[in-house]
Amino acid sequence: MNHSPAPSSAAPAAAEHDRIALWSLLYAGFLFVNWEVAPLVRWLPPTLLTLAVFVPVYVHVVRRARGRGALPAAALFALLTYVLLPFNVSANTYLIYAAALLPLGGMRPRWSLLAIGGAIALLGVEAVWLGWPTRYAVLVTAISAIIACAVYLANHFAHEKALRQAELKLSHDEVRRLAALAERERIGRDLHDLLGHTLSLITLKSELANRLLERDPQAARHEMVEVERVARDALAQVRRAVSGIRAAGIAAELAAARLLLETGDVALDYHLDEVAMPPAIETALALVVREAVTNIQRHAHASRARVTLAVLDRAVELRIADDGRGGIGAAGNGLAGMQERLQTLGGTLVIESPRGGGSVLVARVPLPPQASHGSAGQAVAHVAPLH
Repeated sequence: MNHSPAPSSAAPAAAEHDRIALWSLLYAGFLFVNWEVAPLVRWLPPTLLTLAVFVPVYVHVVRRARGRGALPAAALFALLTYVLLPFNVSANTYLIYAAALLPLGGMRPRWSLLAIGGAIALLGVEAVWLGWPTRYAVLVTAISAIIACAVYLANHFAHEKALRQAELKLSHDEVRRLAALAERERIGRDLHDLLGHTLSLITLKSELANRLLERDPQAARHEMVEVERVARDALAQVRRAVSGIRAAGIAAELAAARLLLETGDVALDYHLDEVAMPPAIETALALVVREAVTNIQRHAHASRARVTLAVLDRAVELRIADDGRGGIGAAGNGLAGMQERLQTLGGTLVIESPRGGGSVLVARVPLPPQASHGSAGQAVAHVAPLH
């Protein structure tokens, strides 16, 4: 559920992509694996000259231009292949880089594969025209075709996955934005309904007390006492409303958790029994859900996760399980904070995480008698069942 840090935002993911792409420059070392016995002075200077063109263009496309410069750069690398081939029999290395850039250019797979096929065929034609032995020409052409297609398909599927994850992240952000907007509107309506009548009543009683002040001081004093009572009652209602506003809801956290885990191809199932609990307990459990799901998304390498909430023996039990690699400890990655938060409410946190066998996190918090019966005298959060 939690191990070493992993990227969790678009910027670290892009940086990771850049590092992988730049490490792939090592593949250019094949330009110096020359199976043709030829004088060094014949093939090394042209190779270094083409590298002087290739490396800056490749780094620029990977780190800055991306989609805008991918196709022109791929065409340039193919051209470098044909220019260098008369001097260096390993010039086909540049075609592999050209194939690797095609997914970034937005070209459809059909046309990309046709372009790769045409470039490989032209390589074979040039090899024959240069007088290569037929078996070498066929071998180099076949190997180039296999590697170029494999690299293209790997990058294509990786690029498609990255696009889907970006779309899911945008969807996640939009859901959060709409949820925040809806919450602000709800808060506005609640405060209007809560304070509108009370403030009107305070205004009327204050005006009445002002009119009675000289004619009937006793009645005026009674009205002012009523104003104080109404004001105190309104203050108590506002405090209860604010307490409910500040409480994090488990249902809302699980909706956000499903979107978050989908970005990492983790399926989330959850089931919540109908539970009445004080906002403080629901907030604590919602934060446990948030921390646990974040750890699953970042570190667990899981494919499925499940969350259940139920009342057992006058205590609410939250169980979060995943089928990841397990092996987590009782400290670190926010677990210590979860334990402290639950202990302040008299609760416990139990973790079962055998290495390679997934992880199960169980949080239990005792319910006060009022909450277990859903009394009207205390602010109680009702969590509806979700299937």
